[in-house]
Amino acid sequence: MRARVLSGIQPSGNLHIGNYLGALGNWVRIQYDYESIFCIVDLHAVTVHQPPQELQAKIREIAGIFLAAGIDPKHSSIVVQSTIPAHSELAWMLTCITPVGWLYRMTQFKAKSEAQETVLDGLLQYPVLMAADILLYQAAIVPVGDDQAQHLELARDIAQRFNSLYGDTFVMPKTELPLVGARIMGLDDPTLKMSKSAKGGGHAVALLDPPERIKKTIMRATTDSGSGVDFETMGPGVRNLLSIFQAFSEWSNEQMQAHFTGLRYGDLKKQVAEMVVSKLEPFQQRYREISAEPGFIEGILREGASRVTPIANATVNLVKNRMGLYTGMNSL
Repeated sequence: MRARVLSGIQPSGNLHIGNYLGALGNWVRIQYDYESIFCIVDLHAVTVHQPPQELQAKIREIAGIFLAAGIDPKHSSIVVQSTIPAHSELAWMLTCITPVGWLYRMTQFKAKSEAQETVLDGLLQYPVLMAADILLYQAAIVPVGDDQAQHLELARDIAQRFNSLYGDTFVMPKTELPLVGARIMGLDDPTLKMSKSAKGGGHAVALLDPPERIKKTIMRATTDSGSGVDFETMGPGVRNLLSIFQAFSEWSNEQMQAHFTGLRYGDLKKQVAEMVVSKLEPFQQRYREISAEPGFIEGILREGASRVTPIANATVNLVKNRMGLYTGMNSL
């Protein structure tokens, strides 16, 4: 029996090349090695306000992006989190055994709460919901970026605490990180990871950006005070551009050095832009075809939900039984 893998993306902001190289591309590569569940985590998105119509459009858009990137719905389940009530139900039961101190230590909560005028409880409880997402499906493998590693460790801590209190119930999840392209940095500030929530047009290349916008964004990318590529002394901006090219091209380090050493920054940017456009062009064409087919995406999401609901419900019933809650199956 194959181990189960689970990962997810919020339907907020615009998915960018960092999401593809660090998440989607990895999911596509590993999906057949596991029983795969990929989740559009809309309950996480509403920890900050989302305009309802925009959120619904984003959910459909991200499902289309998953499919265009190569997630195979015949093998992998694509699921919208809020269509499976067990996510919320398990999150509450896990909240009841999670010490508040664990949540206040989360670095993302500290960072995000500082940017909010009013801090909502959902932001604090976000990692418990993430733990519920993982533990609900008894996922053994959880491919996440390094910025989510602390949340995954919390999920392991919660699972261990529950197992200690109520007996072995949850599989202890492990993490897998892609080896190449896992951390693509912002084009305007290469010291910060590329983010889909960042403001400004020069920060990221969105997966659905038209070619001219992609070229313009990359040509404006921050480099350093030098004029040509030097692999010994290059700054973070040049390194980021080379990382993007290498991740898309899959060139070896030797090929990269032989080709780019001494190349002027303007020519480097031009070649990176051409590489990104050429790799995204077939993806974007597939996305347009998928999103234009009436009812296709909705059917895939319904199928995914029907496939995983029995797994989710079985876990919730097990947890209820372990905690002594009424399930309709135990006698009082």
